[in-house]
Amino acid sequence: MNDATESTVPFEVTDELIAEHGLKPDEYTRLLEIMGRQPSLTELGIFSVMWSEHCSYKSSRFWLKTLPTSGACVIQGPGENAGIVDLGEGWAAVFKMESHNHPSYIEPYQGAATGVGGIMRDVFTMGARPVANLNALRFGDPSHPKTRHLVSGVVSGIGGYGNCVGVPTVGGEVNFDAGYNNNILVNAMCVGLARTDKIFYSAAKGVGLPVVYVGSKTGRDGIHGATMASAEFDDKSDEKRPTVQVGDPFTEKLLIEACLELMASDAIIAIQDMGAAGLTSSTAEMADKGGVGIELNLDQVPQRETGMTAYEMMLSESQERMLMILRPGSEAAAEAVFRKWDLDFAVIGRTTDTGRMIVTHKGKVEADIPVATLANSAPLYERPWVPHEPAKVILPQWVPPPDAGILPCLKTLMGTPALASRRWVWEQYDHMVMGDTVQRPGGDAAVVRVHGTQKGIAACCDVTPRYVAADPEMGGKQAVVETWRNLTAVGADPLAVTDNLNFGNPERPEIMGQIVGAIKGIGEACRTLDYPVVSGNVSLYNETNGVGIPPTPAIGGVGLIPDVQKMASVDLKREGELLVLIGEEKGWLGQSLYQQHAAGKLEGAPPPVDLAAELKAGRLVRALIRERVCDTVHDCSDGGLLVAVAEMALAGDMGAELFVYEGKLPGHSVWFGEDQGRYVVSVAPAAAEEVLGRARLLELPARIVGRTGGASLTLAVEASLPLSELRMAHDSWLPNYMAGV
Repeated sequence: MNDATESTVPFEVTDELIAEHGLKPDEYTRLLEIMGRQPSLTELGIFSVMWSEHCSYKSSRFWLKTLPTSGACVIQGPGENAGIVDLGEGWAAVFKMESHNHPSYIEPYQGAATGVGGIMRDVFTMGARPVANLNALRFGDPSHPKTRHLVSGVVSGIGGYGNCVGVPTVGGEVNFDAGYNNNILVNAMCVGLARTDKIFYSAAKGVGLPVVYVGSKTGRDGIHGATMASAEFDDKSDEKRPTVQVGDPFTEKLLIEACLELMASDAIIAIQDMGAAGLTSSTAEMADKGGVGIELNLDQVPQRETGMTAYEMMLSESQERMLMILRPGSEAAAEAVFRKWDLDFAVIGRTTDTGRMIVTHKGKVEADIPVATLANSAPLYERPWVPHEPAKVILPQWVPPPDAGILPCLKTLMGTPALASRRWVWEQYDHMVMGDTVQRPGGDAAVVRVHGTQKGIAACCDVTPRYVAADPEMGGKQAVVETWRNLTAVGADPLAVTDNLNFGNPERPEIMGQIVGAIKGIGEACRTLDYPVVSGNVSLYNETNGVGIPPTPAIGGVGLIPDVQKMASVDLKREGELLVLIGEEKGWLGQSLYQQHAAGKLEGAPPPVDLAAELKAGRLVRALIRERVCDTVHDCSDGGLLVAVAEMALAGDMGAELFVYEGKLPGHSVWFGEDQGRYVVSVAPAAAEEVLGRARLLELPARIVGRTGGASLTLAVEASLPLSELRMAHDSWLPNYMAGV
């Protein structure tokens, strides 16, 4: 059985064939050395997907190992389908973020839909019921001819899949930038809930155990999906449409229920989603983790197309499929569960003590590969990288034209693609299904109740690519602390993160320098904040014709609110309260949205992140929320202080009088500077001095910036800006754009 070439149809290995499989010539030479012979076509396909960037992380693994992945609350870090953190009282949160960038550009509806389906399978594979979906979307310039089509398709795909499955889409972000004209980003995140005594893993431990296929039938969709996701685009990218998977959310719903029902028994030893690389990766990873061999008989694989070859079945990425290792004797009971839910169930193999993956089809051996070698032999590259030279701080800051009023500038900014309301997007998602959504989209973080308890899971995802482009290390830090602040702003204790690192071609030293810098920044922030990385995904080669995307290391944060009766939200709630700004003000306009608007360019250094100050401010804000001193909080981020106050006012449909700043900073930098580590809290007048005093004790700057009330934003040196006028500017851009207005 050690020479599969004798039992397969002979074929010629050409340079073109090797390149089509995404392998470099030296990688194919490495494969020959491992096998000791020419591989069969099926074996070539198997190695090509297992060695793809998407599956092996061969360009990033060296640096990913430097990230902090453990902590007091961590049950499972990277290495499984999803990360797991302990919520106490027998509950655990299971979560991960993953990209579906290339497929979504080629076929936006199915690309986005199957991204949602895939990330949910990663979560319920671990024994968790998905309870919240989020997504981070980045599109090209609104004027680009493809952008409107891509926005429409992606949003429809996310809503169509998530709504049908019945899992609420509760948060995320949507951005537009010309840097994504030819490579959009669709990063899907899912959070699930599991009991800590019912968590499932993927290690197939034991010999002679049945290998069981469940879910949908296998088709030809998605073949070479992992390889396609590991290559940059060119002018022929549309020809890759057949590599995009096709999703069926109704089958996914049945699969969730069937798996969770079987998980309530003791039938399952191991379980794995058939995601990227399909049957290949699931069998290889399960067998390797369990230290066993595995034999597959592809004649038993449920197929929806005729004449499928072993190559096609092993590489297919058809959706809604799972692989299980069952306890012997439980097959009949397990089959009854899946037949009840109208799903396919087939015993397609056994675990062995040979340490080899042996694949047969129609009586012939199509692949015979050492499991450990297949799972662990992918190249590990320490690619050359060029440190990014940090942008210089440019002083003095930009001086606006004399007639540039602050409130008119606010109105303009709030109506730009960067800051306009995303309501048009999230209203197409069902964010209330399951009945446990406590905070809906539109705030700092979404909150979902742990069913039947007072606990709440808070979740968000963030990154500011313009900061990362200017200084990858500082931008990586900022992405982490932005999620940390957003969780804090609703009253949650930040627990852990999942990351989705989206970059261009790592074979270019300057791109690899971005990757290294961002990972260093993420690592430093996570270590200081005790906020470990428990799962994630790397998406590289986001390039078209040699032009890469802006570096976009998206961070998904998850936190715990011990009691959802003690949380905060962004909306102003009561008239006559005082708005207190906590955090240092330097009027930082470098890389800011104001600079982009007023100067028509982005330059200089991004705002620095002070991790020690972030810790102090975050702890103070959470304490104020828990002690019921305040229930209205918003962090300052894009657009600065005035944008934060405007968003609070629009959310609560309540105006505010803003006080003139009496310090040394120019007015525009005070109101639009994007200094980090800042929160705006709304408190009763009697509590304002207490808040200021507690901030002083922590050596945190704090000042009163306004008073709530009325129907306008009023700045003493300028006329008022009615909320109705501001809302029109804020709410109208995206609906008008999508309507073609």
